[in-house]
Amino acid sequence: MNTAAPANPCAAPVAAWLAAAPAGCRHAVAFSGGADSTALLLAAHAACPGQVVALHVNHGLQAAANDFESHAQRFCETRGMAFFSARARAAHAAGESPEDAARRARYRCLADLALAQGCGEVWLAQHADDQVETLLLALSRGAGLPGLASMPARFERHGMAFGRPVLEVDGAAIRAWLVDIGEPFIDDPTNTDTRFTRNRIRQHLLPAWREQFPAYQQTLARSARHAAQAQRLLDEVAAQDLLAVGQPPQIARLRLLSVERQANLLRHWLRLGWQASPSEAQMTALLRQIAACTTRGHHIRLKVANGHVLRDGQVLRFEP
Repeated sequence: MNTAAPANPCAAPVAAWLAAAPAGCRHAVAFSGGADSTALLLAAHAACPGQVVALHVNHGLQAAANDFESHAQRFCETRGMAFFSARARAAHAAGESPEDAARRARYRCLADLALAQGCGEVWLAQHADDQVETLLLALSRGAGLPGLASMPARFERHGMAFGRPVLEVDGAAIRAWLVDIGEPFIDDPTNTDTRFTRNRIRQHLLPAWREQFPAYQQTLARSARHAAQAQRLLDEVAAQDLLAVGQPPQIARLRLLSVERQANLLRHWLRLGWQASPSEAQMTALLRQIAACTTRGHHIRLKVANGHVLRDGQVLRFEP
């Protein structure tokens, strides 16, 4: 007796995602060749063949990077899927992690490739455990609400829409499905390197959470959604305050706000214009300088994120 092949865990969420998309829209999948992006690409191709392209970014950060790209290209060619790749060279600034620089370069490359192919959205394969890891990583760093909100299902960067259709899918189920049907995928050796905090969370913390709190994916994801909702409200307040204070912010008007609203406005202004996130110490120093800025000769030039906030006459400016 023949048994039906198991269903791809990504199939249902991809179908729901497509149902909300404009008809005839071409989609792109960020395809590393790993288990998660392999399952997402297969689900997308099955749901709308001919309307999905695979995009691969080769950072050249590992000796096996070229092998990963070759695997991804062969995988697509044997299945009749369109494949496009780009090479990114991401130099990190002083005080910035190479991983953050590589992430920024990857988004830029993906956006450029997708725009060139006429795609309306790039799909990323982060799943439920990735969301939990992101939340726990943010907690380990003492992050504020933007960090605790973790990964949004949708966002825009470099003129391209990005989406995460399988953000609620169990990562273990994805890998088990691929093994069950015998589909090849890449196991990136850096994913087990415990020098990286995320990998320590994955290998040591998540098994304990899974054992003690079986519904941890749902409960922690709910906390992330609450944080995201609160952050959206703060963004609304910041946008209203920025209209009143001016852009760039006028120091005298900024000083009329409470310290908490000053901080909220400044974080919003920096994030909106430059994707810059000041540390707690940097924001505290900046707020002290604003409070002390009562004379024309008061000078402000403070290191904030990947640049400097400085006084320019009656306003604040940011130099990346």
